Amino acid sequence: MNTRVVHKTSAIVIHSLDYGESDRIVTFYSSDFGKLKGIAKGARRSKRRFSNALEPSSYCNIIFSKKGRGTLALIEGCDVIDHHANIREDLHRTLLSSYLTELIDKFTLEGKKNIDLFKLLLNFLGLIDAGACSEALIRFFEIRLLRLAGYEPVLDRCMTCKKPVREEVIYHFTISDGGLRCNECHRNNPGSLYVSLGTIRTLLLGKEIDTARINIITFSEQTAKESKDILVGFIHHLLGKEVKSFLVLNDIQKMGILSSQ
Repeated sequence: MNTRVVHKTSAIVIHSLDYGESDRIVTFYSSDFGKLKGIAKGARRSKRRFSNALEPSSYCNIIFSKKGRGTLALIEGCDVIDHHANIREDLHRTLLSSYLTELIDKFTLEGKKNIDLFKLLLNFLGLIDAGACSEALIRFFEIRLLRLAGYEPVLDRCMTCKKPVREEVIYHFTISDGGLRCNECHRNNPGSLYVSLGTIRTLLLGKEIDTARINIITFSEQTAKESKDILVGFIHHLLGKEVKSFLVLNDIQKMGILSSQ
């Protein structure tokens, strides 16, 4: 049966690609349908139907129809709720938002709803649009994404002896296992990284702290390096490849064009 069913949902643009002379293929992360890929016919010509709403990081209401699984949705209309205009006016904000949206794309399957992931992305894009570009914001997004995607790293206990994290113990994070081991259980595992108690506590805080308070948190140089090494390393391990937008962001920061704090 080829009947198209029409739907309406709020969504965030995570990727947009020109197709042919006038069309655009767009990937959204929606509140009601999860990741959704569709074609907006005439989008590059029609200002009335789309009005520049299909730019990455835009938050909008979309109307689409779809015949069935495995087919592109037909995007019939798109009304902007929040264009996140400040993101596009600043290179740092643009690169950060690109990294966040690419992570959502990499860790999600099309058609699988996860309202918490949608809220996570929307909240953090709002923070970036308002000017938050800190190391804490990136790492706290990563750890919350991992938890919601079902890959939460073990940071509150040793994975082997199961004893809770405590002050007098040295800990190492094993990338391949996604968790901590105390010094006694570590046994010189070559795939592990030393992680300080301060970094562990900061990341545990980052899983729960209200997003409105993230702006007040600053990382020490040690916490910034350790948290980046373990989370980015774990993400790389899970995906089996580097995240392209992260490589661009990292290279630009190393050049000194952007601040990492």
